Amino acid sequence: MNKRLPLQIFSALVAGVSCSAMAMTINISLDNDPGKLDPVQSSMIAERMVYQSIFDKLLDLDENGKIVPMLAERWTVSDDQKTYTLFLRKGVKFQDGTPFNAKAVEFNLLRGQEKNSLRRNDLKYIKHISVVDDATLKIELSTPFAPFLSILTDRAGMISSPSAVKKFGDDYVNNPVGTGPFIYKGRLKGASLTLDKNPNYWQAGLPKADQVVYKIMNDVNVAFNNLRSGQVDITNRFPYKELGNPAPGGKYSVINKPSMGFLGFYFNTGKAPFDKKEVREAIDILINRDAIARVVYNGAVSVGHSPFSKAQFAHGVADTPPKVDLARAKTLLKAAGKEGGFSFRLTLPTTPDALQVGQMVQGMLRSAGINVSLDKAELAAQIEAGKAGSYDALMVGWSGRPDPDQNIYDFVVTNGSLNYSRYGNKDVDALLMQARIESDVAKRKAFYDQAMQILVQDVPYVYLNHDNVLFGISKAVTGFRFVPDGVIRTATLAK
Repeated sequence: MNKRLPLQIFSALVAGVSCSAMAMTINISLDNDPGKLDPVQSSMIAERMVYQSIFDKLLDLDENGKIVPMLAERWTVSDDQKTYTLFLRKGVKFQDGTPFNAKAVEFNLLRGQEKNSLRRNDLKYIKHISVVDDATLKIELSTPFAPFLSILTDRAGMISSPSAVKKFGDDYVNNPVGTGPFIYKGRLKGASLTLDKNPNYWQAGLPKADQVVYKIMNDVNVAFNNLRSGQVDITNRFPYKELGNPAPGGKYSVINKPSMGFLGFYFNTGKAPFDKKEVREAIDILINRDAIARVVYNGAVSVGHSPFSKAQFAHGVADTPPKVDLARAKTLLKAAGKEGGFSFRLTLPTTPDALQVGQMVQGMLRSAGINVSLDKAELAAQIEAGKAGSYDALMVGWSGRPDPDQNIYDFVVTNGSLNYSRYGNKDVDALLMQARIESDVAKRKAFYDQAMQILVQDVPYVYLNHDNVLFGISKAVTGFRFVPDGVIRTATLAK
C-alpha cells in the first residue's frame, strides 16, 4: 500500500493539472435578451442577471435578504437619518485598470441622478456628496429616506468605471466596465452574451469559472431541453409543467422559492376606455386568479392583488384578490357607458406561460362583452411601448426588491419612471412620500396600507400573482447560493 501511494498522489496531481488547464465555462440560459448593459438605463431582470457578473455594488444582500458590505466595507448613519458615511474597500480596480475610489462613487451617484437615468428617483434625495478621502464618502440627503441602503444593493449601487463612461459616451450601453468578477467580451444579439474571468478581481480565489456565457432562449421548454442535454448549466426559468417530475438520471435540481416580485398588467389610463376607473375595476373583478395559478403555474405562484408579497413587511389585506363578480362588473361598465362592451389590445411577453395567461384573461373578459386581442412582444419592445404610451394594456411584471418602496413608488407615483399607466393621485403620492421618510416599520406599513386602499379602487395596474423564483441547475454545478432578490450570482460558481 505504501509503495502505491506516491503513484496515486501523482495521478491525482496530473488530473488536477489537466482540469485546471481546461477552461471552465458556466452556461446560463436567459428567457430575454438583455437590452442596455448600463445600470442607469436598465429596467429588465435579464439585464440584472448579467450585471451581477460585471458590476459590484456598494452593498449586497445575503441568503437571508440582509444588507451586507460589498464595495463599501462599512457605513454609518447620522441620528437624523440624513447623512450616510461610506467607508470603501481599498485596492480595488475597475476592469479597465483604473482605480475604484470615492471619486468614482461620487461620479456614479451623480450620473444616476441625471434626467435620462432610470435611477433618478432612487437617488433624488441626495443633496450633497463629500469626498473625504479616497476611501471615505459622505452622502447628505435632503430628507430622511428609509430605503436608501436597500437601493444601494441594486442597480443604483452598481459602480461603473468613470473612464469608460466618458470614453464610450452614449455607446457605454454596449461597453460596460465595472469591478465585478467577469469582464464583458461581446455578444451575438438575440443569441448569446460572453464574459471572461477578471484575473484581478479583489475577492481572493474568485471567480471560480473562466467564463460565463448567457444563452438567450425565449422558450422555457427549449431552455429545459438544453439543461437536460447539458448544453446549459443553469436556466433562469423552469417549465411549470415539469415541476414535480423527477429529473432523468438526477441530472438537475430545481430552485423553487417565493419571490419579492409581482406579475400583472398596466392599463394605459391616458387612453379611452381605461381613462375611466369603472372600466379598470370591472376588468379587475372579472379575473379568476386562482384558476390562472392552478392551470398555468402549477401552483408555483401565490395569488395577489398588490405589489407586496408575504416576504415584505408591507404585505396586507389589499393583497387578497376580489371574488369574481360578473354582475358588479356589468354594473360598472354601464356606469362608464360601456355596457355594450369594447375591444382592446393586451401586449404580453413571448413566453408560453404569458400567452396562456393572456388566453385565460381573454376568456374571462368575454363574458362581459370585452374582446381582447393578444399582441406578443419582446420585453425590450414592451418597455419602449410603456415609455411611449403606445399600448392599451401591457403585461410587464417586476422581480421585486427587499424594501417595499422599490415595489410601488416608481410604478404609481405621478410621473414615476416606471409609471407606464400614466396614473396620478395626489393622495397616493403623499402617502408614499411619508412612507419613504419614516424609519419606523409599523408606521411605514400603515402608510402603505392607506395607499393600497386607494389603489385597489383606482386600479392603474391589475396584480395577478407573486411568482416564485424557478431556476433549473445542473447537478454538476457547485457554489450556487440562492439570494431572495432572485438574481444569479456567478462569482462562486464552478463545475
